[in-house]
Amino acid sequence: MSIGNSPEDERPFENEHVEADHEEARPSIGHVLRQARIAAGLTVDDVSSATRVRMSIVHAIEADDFSACGGDVYARGHIRTLAKAVQLDPEPLLAQYGDEHGGRPAPTPAAPLFEAERIRPERRGPNWTAAMVAAIVAVIGFVGFTMFQGDDSGNEANVAEGSTPSDSASPTTKTKKPADPKPEPSDSAIAAVPQDKVTVRVAAVDDPSWIAAKDHNGRMIFDGLLKQGDTKTFQDSSKVHLVLGDAGAVDLFVNGKKIEENFQPGSVERLTYTKGDPEAG
Repeated sequence: MSIGNSPEDERPFENEHVEADHEEARPSIGHVLRQARIAAGLTVDDVSSATRVRMSIVHAIEADDFSACGGDVYARGHIRTLAKAVQLDPEPLLAQYGDEHGGRPAPTPAAPLFEAERIRPERRGPNWTAAMVAAIVAVIGFVGFTMFQGDDSGNEANVAEGSTPSDSASPTTKTKKPADPKPEPSDSAIAAVPQDKVTVRVAAVDDPSWIAAKDHNGRMIFDGLLKQGDTKTFQDSSKVHLVLGDAGAVDLFVNGKKIEENFQPGSVERLTYTKGDPEAG
């Protein structure tokens, strides 16, 4: 009688090969982030400037090296930040990171809370000395008020007998002048820009967008994320250079006039404006 494996015994090994092939087919986290950055037309320097994540860490994560992040919690935070910067949903990448690195980090133990509860100072009894002092002050104040009322009643009797009170006793009513209403902002304020400078205003209308602005010397004026509803205005004596991370999410005004360009959502635009624009941009 020969001893061998039945077909049922061999099936688990076949499933293991299928699962291994599936794991090999799934691209790594760093590969996905790198391909999305390239597709968005961004360099590592652009992403580092937009997210405040150092370039060395961005390079390391794109190479699937998370040791430079400083821990599991920081690695997850960097993955989330970089994914949003290149217009990716971070949740699938975070789930993949959890599968490959042991799931979610353990919650913070609650021991410090109980320690703080134990060292709370005990409640003291009422301060009877302070209460007695307050009662004495109240009695003295009541006696003085009663004596003052007696003097006022004598003065009122003199007035009733025919004496004329002084003019200074007559009450004077002061009429408050109504406060000047604040001027309402008008649309002409947008067009009232200096003629000897170039003025560029960027407003994040539909979604947040990373933007960068440089003056005519190439010096950085602003580099960061413009949240939805926020507005930034830049001025220079001759020229403003712009980089819009999501040009389709913003409204652009140059020298008081709106730039009517059909920018697509998620597109990266590099623009330059001068005092003579918006004739050209």
